Amino acid sequence: MSFYSKKVEEMAASPTLAIDGKAKAMKAAGEDVINLGAGEPDFDTPDHIKEAAKAAIDAGQTKYTAVGGTVELKQAIVDKFKRDNGLTYTQDEVVAGTGGKQILFNAFLSTINEGDEVIIPAPYWVSYPDMVKLFGGKPVIVECDEADGFKLDPKKLEAAITPKTKWVILNSPSNPTGAAYTEEEMKALTDVFMKHSHIWVMSDDIYEHVTYDNFKFVTPAQVEPALKDRTLTVNGVSKAYSMTGWRIGFAGGPADLIKRMQKVQGQSTSNPSSISQAAAAAALNGDHSFLKSRNDEFKKRRDMVVKMLNEADGITCATPEGAFYVFPSCAGVIGKKTPDGKIINSDEDFVTYLLEAEGVACVHGAAFGLSPYFRISYATSEAALEDACKRIQNACRSLQPVATPRPAVR
Repeated sequence: MSFYSKKVEEMAASPTLAIDGKAKAMKAAGEDVINLGAGEPDFDTPDHIKEAAKAAIDAGQTKYTAVGGTVELKQAIVDKFKRDNGLTYTQDEVVAGTGGKQILFNAFLSTINEGDEVIIPAPYWVSYPDMVKLFGGKPVIVECDEADGFKLDPKKLEAAITPKTKWVILNSPSNPTGAAYTEEEMKALTDVFMKHSHIWVMSDDIYEHVTYDNFKFVTPAQVEPALKDRTLTVNGVSKAYSMTGWRIGFAGGPADLIKRMQKVQGQSTSNPSSISQAAAAAALNGDHSFLKSRNDEFKKRRDMVVKMLNEADGITCATPEGAFYVFPSCAGVIGKKTPDGKIINSDEDFVTYLLEAEGVACVHGAAFGLSPYFRISYATSEAALEDACKRIQNACRSLQPVATPRPAVR
């Protein structure tokens, strides 16, 4: 009998964190590596947020807080949902945790029983399926075609629903594709949810404030208010406010669910960092004008990366509506041969080749449930992105078709 948990042994390590760690290790060893694997803004946390954290330290706010967050942070979350999404919650209907990951983890642990099904559109954020499986649930993966903008088709959603379906996860804008649902597209999905009263909706809105080209963000409970009592709306401060290391995520949902999520948290981490909570409250309550200039910079980078990738032999890249990722197809390089004679048989082979031959770290599409694609994060400097794209172009140019054997002469 193994000493270790079977469920943990079956769990995959996060591919994005693995790629990020490998790239950082290579860089630390003196290798010339451009890391496009991390989903982390390169901008600093805004000064007014850092000042709020310093003030909290100076005021002695360094003790335990209520498990689900301070009164100040919970009120800031309540106000944020009302201001940005038109959603009305009480403090009993919101919770803060140690990052968005913990919020999702707590929600799944609070609700999933053995055999429950969770519909996950692919491409998906890498942690969704393993979290579901950890608690005995069954991930039901629904592939979303590039022709549909990598978005969930209502007919495919309807076909995937069974009596065992407990949750459907929506992530808009998406990691890894940057795809985001318009109000019309979201309404088509919520119409399906309304036909199936046993289904709950988990809306991961972490990239809400990172959108381009005047895109109007919407969340399911906003589009269909009748869904509010069976929707968990998840968000956090990590992406828009460049606070990945502060580790604050939050959610709004029915009080009974929030109560159980807080019970789980009380037996695991207890409250998130008191200092981070003070900083998060300042982020949610404070000046948001910096978002426009940062999104303008992200858009510049997005447009450059999309253009340069589409100029690479065998690569095609769609233009996303939000987040800071592109998800290009590498179908045109599959089956080609590298200069040292290796055959590119998969997107994983291709990203391995990019890292080894050109020092560019990306994440293969299979990690997100859809091949043959790969994810690039453009949350880094324009100069580094331009250099990386030139290296990718060079790597593609260096690939050769595999010669087809001539038939034997008889």
